[in-house]
Amino acid sequence: MPQPLVSKAHTIWNGSLTDGSGKVSLDSSGLATFDISWKARSEAHNGTTTPEELIAAAHSACFSMALSNGLAQNDTPPQELHTSADVAFVAGEGITGITLNLLATVEGLDEAKFQEIAADAKTNCPVSQALAGVDITLKARLA
Repeated sequence: MPQPLVSKAHTIWNGSLTDGSGKVSLDSSGLATFDISWKARSEAHNGTTTPEELIAAAHSACFSMALSNGLAQNDTPPQELHTSADVAFVAGEGITGITLNLLATVEGLDEAKFQEIAADAKTNCPVSQALAGVDITLKARLA
């Protein structure tokens, strides 16, 4: 069995939940450090990220990669996939749902087959599988 590639990040938090703040760093790539706070999570982002925004980034990337693979296996590789992920968070409830929004440019593919391949990618991308306890909706359309 192949060894897993482990991605790493860390967070340093100071203070209480509502008055504190922190920074989350992408350790594996070293590409970024982001400010985080409860206020950004529950009121308005104002230049500060949230765990949900980071999940949205991971989910849109993972889904796009899975869909690209599925389309290539169908001999209809995409010219472009524009995927956004909306992760809804309600204080006291947590993550209440995720919507994947996709606009795809793919030649030689009918709508029914496109929807089938997109649905399979939504179900089988590793991030979707990790988030299986949350309702995930896919809104996919061809350009």
